[in-house]
Amino acid sequence: MGTLARITILLFTAFTILSCDTQNHNKDVNSSLRFSVDTLATGLEHPWGMEFLPDGRVLITERPGRLRVWENGELREQPVSGLPEIWAHGQGGLLDVVRHPDYEENGWLYFVYTAPGPDAGNTTIGRGRLQEDHLTDFEEIFQGHPLAPAGQHFGSRIVFDDQNYLFTTIGDRGDMDTAQEADNHNGTVIRLFDDGSIPPDNPFVDSPDTLPEIWTLGHRNIQGMIIHPETGDMWATEHGPKGGDELNIIFKGENYGWPLATFGLNYDGTIITPDSTLPGKIPPVTHWTPAIAPCGLGIVTSDKYPEWQGDLMIGSLVARHIHRVVIEGREVADTERLLEGFARFRLIQQGPDGYLYVVTEDPGLFFRLVPDE
Repeated sequence: MGTLARITILLFTAFTILSCDTQNHNKDVNSSLRFSVDTLATGLEHPWGMEFLPDGRVLITERPGRLRVWENGELREQPVSGLPEIWAHGQGGLLDVVRHPDYEENGWLYFVYTAPGPDAGNTTIGRGRLQEDHLTDFEEIFQGHPLAPAGQHFGSRIVFDDQNYLFTTIGDRGDMDTAQEADNHNGTVIRLFDDGSIPPDNPFVDSPDTLPEIWTLGHRNIQGMIIHPETGDMWATEHGPKGGDELNIIFKGENYGWPLATFGLNYDGTIITPDSTLPGKIPPVTHWTPAIAPCGLGIVTSDKYPEWQGDLMIGSLVARHIHRVVIEGREVADTERLLEGFARFRLIQQGPDGYLYVVTEDPGLFFRLVPDE
């Protein structure tokens, strides 16, 4: 990045919202929580995922295919080596990174990325171990099928549950009808053992016409997923077309309806389906029209943000804000928009120190939200 671009980002960060009163950015609910933006790194190129290591380092993925390390207050210039070949095509590239729940014993880091085939590719899961600035023992453990040349709707996030099952998401790859066809991975949530093998209690392992990795189907493009630490519910944010973005709870073996049921329209304004809900299809907990383009999903459990405890934090790409969602059980009670117009928000995640950390693109920033005392 050139000097002028760096100066522009720094000025934008310093003077736009060095201190933010959420009441000034409120859309739906009032909050008295005031916070500042503590900028930790600038100049990132399409950052997508981040993970916190026990030694204090933070890993940040860049979609073009770089794994960056933030350490001792600085972003290392040299990316980590040892990644596999990555098909950085359209919305695809290097996406999420998550450490194994037993990372301190086994050292496994899990990556979701798009691996190439002959002029095509699809969402892929691999794992490796980080030794200094190099990945070792890297192995691919899963790839979605079919491979396709399309550049959109790869998903994807990775989460582990409390039994160390791995869940990941794959979008419909721009071919909406395939999200209802269970002989492919498009438009699904996938459940695997941590080595990529298939759990025998997956919902469709005995169904000859359904791929056994599938946990749920009928999704358009999930780019945010988290397991609630108290209830165990798996929450997910899903991109709709023109409107109809969704917040869902993921239930074993269910069909979420895309494209048979949606609150959205085609981008040209034409109707996809007259049905917003259908019997036998799981409706969203809430939906957004106009679209906010929800990406990334975090939950606040830290006492550093007493008024936000238990709330979901969703990154908005197209509407350029953090979307705070107040949930009561399995329902949405209220929402609030924070930092409107600041950037395209890719991910908000609570760090081990209890602060909320954020990566954004346009501009490409890494920062944390620090409550005012």
